[in-house]
Amino acid sequence: MTSKERCLAAIDGRRPDRVPVFPLLMLFSAVRAGHDYREFATDASAMAESQIAMYKKFNIDAITSCSDAFRICADLGGELVFPESTPPFLPEPLVKTPQEITMFERRSRPDPGKSGSRMNDRVRATREMVHAVGEECLVLGWVDMPFAEACSLCGVTNFIMFLYDAPDLAHRILRFVTDIVTDFGLAQLETGAPMIGAGDATASLVSPTMYREFALPYEQQVCDAIHNAGGLVKLHICGNTTNHLEDMIRSGADLFNVDHLVDFDTAHELYGKSGKCFKGNLDPVEDVLQATPAECSRKALSCIRKAEGSRFMLSAGCEIPAETPDEVFDAFCRAAPVAS
Repeated sequence: MTSKERCLAAIDGRRPDRVPVFPLLMLFSAVRAGHDYREFATDASAMAESQIAMYKKFNIDAITSCSDAFRICADLGGELVFPESTPPFLPEPLVKTPQEITMFERRSRPDPGKSGSRMNDRVRATREMVHAVGEECLVLGWVDMPFAEACSLCGVTNFIMFLYDAPDLAHRILRFVTDIVTDFGLAQLETGAPMIGAGDATASLVSPTMYREFALPYEQQVCDAIHNAGGLVKLHICGNTTNHLEDMIRSGADLFNVDHLVDFDTAHELYGKSGKCFKGNLDPVEDVLQATPAECSRKALSCIRKAEGSRFMLSAGCEIPAETPDEVFDAFCRAAPVAS
């Protein structure tokens, strides 16, 4: 099987020749390709080159055009800071009042096809990855789900306060960003990428009730749009999502990332019952960065054995730290045994 066939088989519930290995790599890939984070986040070719190099060097099964959460904010006019060695960020919220969201609502939506835009840079990176290795490797585009995007636009604290103090305003902001997120995802799908990764990290900070009202319906809209265009969705929510797992399944995503803060057996049971594919969930620090190759391999094998018979991919709970020794990451990538 090719890497792409292996991943799609796991998602579909068919038996792959081995468990797919699908880590999330950002700075880890950039530094090994000779790029700093600023280049990785601003130059489509640097991102594509970094990801492709990791696929070829470590024989992983999927690569992703993920770098930061502020592509849409930048294309709405946000003035970002681009550090050399960490992800870009927005120092001041773009939306703090109802008047400011009204101003954005009256404008034309930013176009992910516009040359020179930050969204278009990611579209270009995804296209380059598909062109280079998309026949044999699963290539994913990337968006942030509307809840996470609203937190980027307003600031996390401000937006979560809106949920309590101004819920109608929160929904207005969510409806506004949902259309842009959908456009962004579809533009990447049009490059030939069969799957879109979708992050919603800040959704782990709210209660299940709040998640069901303010995050889930908008995740469902994005998933529906991607599915209607023939694509697949990976939902990636960092943090302890134990209380959200059953609701997350209702998002309609096809693959779910499980953070190391979630009990593996609990996730296995829920995703197994629902017939959904999940991936996880080594601790990126303790089980990867700080582990010996043998320790990392043992932990990876433990996850693989627990998930036997399920739709599963091997992954850390989140991004692989850049400082991880190559020999440890190589042990992680080689841990999945070939099916007999």
